[in-house]
Amino acid sequence: MSEFFATSGTIAAIATAVVPQQGSVGIVRVSGDQAMSIAQTLFHTPGRQIWQTHRILYGYIRHPQTQQLIDEALLLIMKAPRSYTREDVVEFHCHGGIMAVQQVLQLCLESGARLAQPGEFTLRAFLNGRLDLTQAEGIADLVGAKSPQAAQSALAGLQGKLAHPIRQLRANCLDILAEIEARIDFEEDLTPLDDKAIVSEIKKIAAEISQLLATKDKGELLRTGLKVAIVGRPNVGKSSLLNAWSRSDRAIVTDLPGTTRDVVESQLVVGGIPVQVLDTAGIRETTDQVEKIGVERSRRAANAADLVLLTIDASTAWTQGDEEIYEQVQHRPLILVINKIDLVEENQRKTLQSQIPEVKFKIFTSASQNQGIDALETAILDIIQTGKVQAADMDLAINQRQAAALTQAKISLEQVQATIEQQLPLDFWTIDLRGAIQALGEITGEEVTESVLDRIFSKFCIGK
Repeated sequence: MSEFFATSGTIAAIATAVVPQQGSVGIVRVSGDQAMSIAQTLFHTPGRQIWQTHRILYGYIRHPQTQQLIDEALLLIMKAPRSYTREDVVEFHCHGGIMAVQQVLQLCLESGARLAQPGEFTLRAFLNGRLDLTQAEGIADLVGAKSPQAAQSALAGLQGKLAHPIRQLRANCLDILAEIEARIDFEEDLTPLDDKAIVSEIKKIAAEISQLLATKDKGELLRTGLKVAIVGRPNVGKSSLLNAWSRSDRAIVTDLPGTTRDVVESQLVVGGIPVQVLDTAGIRETTDQVEKIGVERSRRAANAADLVLLTIDASTAWTQGDEEIYEQVQHRPLILVINKIDLVEENQRKTLQSQIPEVKFKIFTSASQNQGIDALETAILDIIQTGKVQAADMDLAINQRQAAALTQAKISLEQVQATIEQQLPLDFWTIDLRGAIQALGEITGEEVTESVLDRIFSKFCIGK
């Protein structure tokens, strides 16, 4: 059996990030039938405080044998079924840092609990009917959200906005299956099956699945973000552009070409989408060994990026060096950034317009003057909307696992349609229809395997 199905006993883990000399509070979470007895063994309350569910007690954590004081803390009690796992849960709210929470966790383990596996608290919540799989994945997405929109999408999943349409689609498939199987078992007693009505209903379900699948790319962007590489010749203003965009001095800016020798990263949010911006070394032929390494890293960054910002210097016009870099990156999603526009006259700008290649997205900026940044962000959102991501609902964004199951369900429904068109016996109709039902059930957890649970919950942190 998978380790994730070994959910008996009482588990404990640190439920907050442990950072040396940082964090005012550290939480040790315990769940299981021994949670209350462990708390009563370790936690000592002054006065006449009442040990009731959903109360917070004040007291001291002491070693059960030596009575050595470990910490002054709060204890939160949540008895089953009104808890996250639907088991008895207690939380020791200790002082932050490293030592207090680690000592308290060790005492919990010595008192009968075992260390929780990654995601085991949430797994128990799923197995005990507190959450479905889409809600569990929503929790993981919320913890890892990199932008407000990513958090909103995760909350939508946690609130069941994905589970509801999936369950409805599965219920519709079950209704069709029941109607077909009724004809198989009681053919003589029922009216003939309306093939056209069945096909029409299956097409409707498949269309709704396609709408859900259209949110996959948006979901990937919200979860992992967009990787953007700023490339160009030395001294065209790439580092200035990064600094102006991020409103910081992440990159060193000088008048000397070749100042940036390595890739400099900055994390931004554009239109709710996390963006990792890479300021790369200027690409040119050089005999300097250190600069050569930087140039090679720049080329690799450009090839690995989701979007390339090819930056040129308006004051030097379009050069042979710009042309060579353009030839290397033109196959990538591309925005041409014409920087230092404040240094050229109107007639020079017109000349430059005639020299540069025809690209769909072209932005004029003056990084030193903080001009053109809004237009750049607008262009990035435009290239997203006209590229991989199509008008997806921001509130709903599926992940790769859910997309794979939806794709399988859609394929199965298409095979049902083909079976009907070939006028095969009703028994054959049910085979692929059951496949669609199973695939949809895998999304919410009504049909689940150990390998699916392993894959989902192994990505969680230990205390969640």
